[in-house]
Amino acid sequence: MLKRLLLFSCVAALPVYSCGAKAPDEVEMILSRQVVRFTEPPSRIPAPHSVDAPLMGNGFTGAALSGPPEALVFHVARNDFWRLKSAHDESFPLVLARVGLSFPALEGADYFVGQSLYDATTTGRFTKGGQILLMEAYMAATEDVLVVKLSAEGEESIEGSVVLEPADSDVPFPGIRESGTTLGGIRYLTRAFNDSSVEIPTKAAAAMLAQTREDGSFTLAPGKPLTILCAFSSNFKSDDCLQAAIEQVNTVNGRRQAQPSARCASRPIRVNARRGSSCLRKLRMAHEEWWREYWSKSYVSIPDPDIERQYYVSLYGIASCSRDPDFPPPLFGTWITKEPPYWMADYHLNYNHQAAYYALYSSNRIEQANPCYGPYLAAIPRGKYYSETVTGIKDGIMLPVGIGPLGIETTRWSDRMERDHKDWRENGNIEAGGMFWGQKSNSAYAVVNLAMQFYHTYDEEFTRKVYPFVKGVATFWENYLTLEGDRYVIYNDAIHEGTVGTMNPVTSLGLVKMVMETACDMSELLGVDEARRSVWKNRRDRLSDYPLQEKDGKTVFRYTECGTDWWPDNTLGLQHVYPAGQIGLESDPELLQVAWNTVDVMRRWKDFNGTNSFFPAAVRIGYPADSILTHLKEYSLHTFHNGFQRDNPHGCENWSTVPNTINEMLCTGHQGIVRLFQGWPRNLDASFHQIRAEGAFLVSASLKDGVVGDVTIVSEKGRPLTLLDPWTGEYVHLETVPGETYQFAAKFLM
Repeated sequence: MLKRLLLFSCVAALPVYSCGAKAPDEVEMILSRQVVRFTEPPSRIPAPHSVDAPLMGNGFTGAALSGPPEALVFHVARNDFWRLKSAHDESFPLVLARVGLSFPALEGADYFVGQSLYDATTTGRFTKGGQILLMEAYMAATEDVLVVKLSAEGEESIEGSVVLEPADSDVPFPGIRESGTTLGGIRYLTRAFNDSSVEIPTKAAAAMLAQTREDGSFTLAPGKPLTILCAFSSNFKSDDCLQAAIEQVNTVNGRRQAQPSARCASRPIRVNARRGSSCLRKLRMAHEEWWREYWSKSYVSIPDPDIERQYYVSLYGIASCSRDPDFPPPLFGTWITKEPPYWMADYHLNYNHQAAYYALYSSNRIEQANPCYGPYLAAIPRGKYYSETVTGIKDGIMLPVGIGPLGIETTRWSDRMERDHKDWRENGNIEAGGMFWGQKSNSAYAVVNLAMQFYHTYDEEFTRKVYPFVKGVATFWENYLTLEGDRYVIYNDAIHEGTVGTMNPVTSLGLVKMVMETACDMSELLGVDEARRSVWKNRRDRLSDYPLQEKDGKTVFRYTECGTDWWPDNTLGLQHVYPAGQIGLESDPELLQVAWNTVDVMRRWKDFNGTNSFFPAAVRIGYPADSILTHLKEYSLHTFHNGFQRDNPHGCENWSTVPNTINEMLCTGHQGIVRLFQGWPRNLDASFHQIRAEGAFLVSASLKDGVVGDVTIVSEKGRPLTLLDPWTGEYVHLETVPGETYQFAAKFLM
């Protein structure tokens, strides 16, 4: 009889590419399969919501490409360019500029745009008869510069022109615009909001250089390409953002000295082409290196090409829009193309803002996750104001539904709203000037991502930074709960917007448990507030049970104990499972069965709101893997080429769905146990490299022909490891050392 014996070894200071083939080669091979193809011009741009266009970005500035071959347009926006005023419908991210390319002779030309995810490069080929236009474009990963290279292929020249222009605005806040041309031939554009009508002044600039005629026209002759450079900045990145953009475009072009910014429509100065080419090569090399490192942080290989494509398109999208620590991407990423955007594209706190980041922790993309919490910390003073003003709880944090960057409150009541929506206030949806829609749970929902990052990294610096927010939220809830007999009850907390006055909403019950656990564990790591931990644990342990009901012959979760019982869409009836994380495979079997039944009855696999939490919730409770993958494939096929969901105006929140679900199926550390391929069909080969599991473990493994291969686990923080042995099904407990690598294998014995 063959028996399996688990063997493991500890290898100190093992390189990060410790498992399998050389990681850069392996991930490049996987990413080479992920070329995104657009065979017709996008039709959903400009739009006040998510678009269907090719997207480029570096986490600070974004560009979306629209238009047919004869009229291509790059729509440019920045994460840090908003109109900033605490008032409903008066604060939102803005469009900065458009870079327009005109080729009249190409009207009716064939259209093809492709995007290579591995090096984040967008290419175009537009053909009409003997005229063939080639385009290559990228938003540099290491500088705020858009590079567009144009060339003619074949024997015919192509006449074209380029313009840097402001975008149209349909709002009564156009701002102050300025445009012109420097003595050095650099076209520029600025837009600013710096008068008394705003709370925080904002200004952004774009500067463009191309070797064209004075009117922007040019002739593309075969073998003589044209490169267009466009640099960007804002008042948050430079004291003089226009001069900074001009200097940047000069530097990239190889000019030794910045040209003066006086306005003059003179002929551009000739520059040293060799020096310019050298600077561009360095910029390109730095761009490609950044993306190589990004992809090597973690990756998976699975046999379904459609799901795998959506996995990587999603991670490409979030990398392209999320790197600025003070300015997270708004609802539609860094691709605001029409004003005003839906929902003011703000940081909506009753799940939308948080959901965009769900996949980043397990995907080991912490740099992209960090921007999530900047607005939370900036909103602490306002959260304390509402906690004390509305509920009388001092030092608690209670946030409204919508916030912006730098402490701005995007949903604050105003004279305009009093005139147009007085009924909102009369119906109890506005409290002390804040728009809550009856929900007290927004600040608890904000802790979701902080908890995820904490348990996946155990990073003390991060914990110290966010702990004041978590402590404030815990303070609010420990005082807001009502003790009745042996249990704590939540009153007057809506589960859905406007369901004012309900009791014990199931989502809030899960979120509050999560807040109390996170506050305890953070305080323990930091060695502070020891006396508070017993209070927080008391609230967690004595919080009311989840309400239940019978539906379709099954026991399922009730949305509230008193009030709303069910909802025909959305996924709030299951969000205590995920993202609150309060039910998993180690939970009580009867509770697991109720969760299973709720998934069966809800079936929200493709919902307008919350599908991004429904899939991982199904994985967490052990729902059949084949069923999950079937629905995930349907979800992946129901997208635009850029990964945004069809028939859904929401934006980057839906990019978390596929990578998060796949990661959870392949590897999870939920409830303190690292499980490998627990939610994956054993008849499907798969492999993954450096999925980040709770406990600050980086895990790599493979499954082939139904057999799990060698397993590598890097322990970043030296925390205790409990591994569910994938060969014997037994629990393996191990004390680990910070920075060491542990390799596990199965040995057959006779």
